[in-house]
Amino acid sequence: MLYREAGQFKTNYAEDMAIFPIRQDRIALAVLLGLAFIGVPLLASFRIWPFRTDYLLWAILLPFLILALAAVGTNILVGYCGQISLGSGAFMAIGAYSAYKLATGVHIPLAWLGFAIAIPPLPVLASILLGGLMAACAGILFGIPSLRIKGLYLAVATLAAQFFFDWAFLRLPWFTNYAPSGSVNAPELDFFGMIVRTPVERYLLCLLFVSVMAVLAKNLVRGNLGRQWMAIRDMDIAAELIGIRPLYAKLTAFAVSSFIIGVAGALWAFVYLGSWEPLAFSIDRSLELLFMVIIGGLGSIMGSFIGAAFILIMPIMLNVIPTELGLPLSTQTITHLQFIIFGSLICYLLIKEPHGFARLISIGKEKLRLWPFPY
Repeated sequence: MLYREAGQFKTNYAEDMAIFPIRQDRIALAVLLGLAFIGVPLLASFRIWPFRTDYLLWAILLPFLILALAAVGTNILVGYCGQISLGSGAFMAIGAYSAYKLATGVHIPLAWLGFAIAIPPLPVLASILLGGLMAACAGILFGIPSLRIKGLYLAVATLAAQFFFDWAFLRLPWFTNYAPSGSVNAPELDFFGMIVRTPVERYLLCLLFVSVMAVLAKNLVRGNLGRQWMAIRDMDIAAELIGIRPLYAKLTAFAVSSFIIGVAGALWAFVYLGSWEPLAFSIDRSLELLFMVIIGGLGSIMGSFIGAAFILIMPIMLNVIPTELGLPLSTQTITHLQFIIFGSLICYLLIKEPHGFARLISIGKEKLRLWPFPY
């Protein structure tokens, strides 16, 4: 009886088109944001359970936020525009290495012209955003084949981007400032004179990025551009007949998706890893992001967060629950169980509920709105 909209009247178009038209949803979101921005930092600062150590922040919340942001970008391309991509890890790498080069200074020698291009080190915030912009440019470049091919063929084209950038960042020492080991260290996180060092500060930084970009993505997919993406996804020929330009719609989807993924890659490298090498953005990362989108829900911003949470929490649960029951499992067994559960769940959801867990939650909310009077 609590989840009911009786007496909630809409008197203008803005209220009717709100992201959360039901008051209970707005209250729940406000409580969730309050816990995320205020509750978690306070608990972590005073070392109150479950934040007596930094494990929960470092091992769960930080990767959850960053991977959820990357999943939002992947969902825009795969879920909203219907363009299958297996190169999300490559776009994360482009964002990370571009931000690193911009934050440490860019020097491009042009001996055949007699001069060199030199860009001084930029602030960290500008480097992260410009790293996302470089990923967007690469996304547009590799999105051009989507004008002629689609489906599995497009997936192979984006897979080529993954392998190409894996090779480039591994074999071209310019990207790592000629580091002998091939591994690079992130610069100091200096934001307008405020140094971000502690896990709580890093968590709040990622949470701010994720909140802003998730709201922008949600409003974008609800607008004119988002409707163009969904029209292309549902039937591209019919969308073209009613005046939608496939070139504009597909390339903007690649650009926006790659920008968000590139920013997530820069955050993953600068805020979470601190020191990384190209293997941190391998094909496994691309597949992981695709699994998050499929499990959480294609065409759902909320589904990206649900999928990221499921992918991160499931291995921990497989490790903790059997141990608490007195049946500890070996690392190999847990790894195999992960593959079995993820594969089986993806097959089941693609057959029974292609919109993933987000759709199941939406159905549950609709039933709550009618309960206990189903008529």
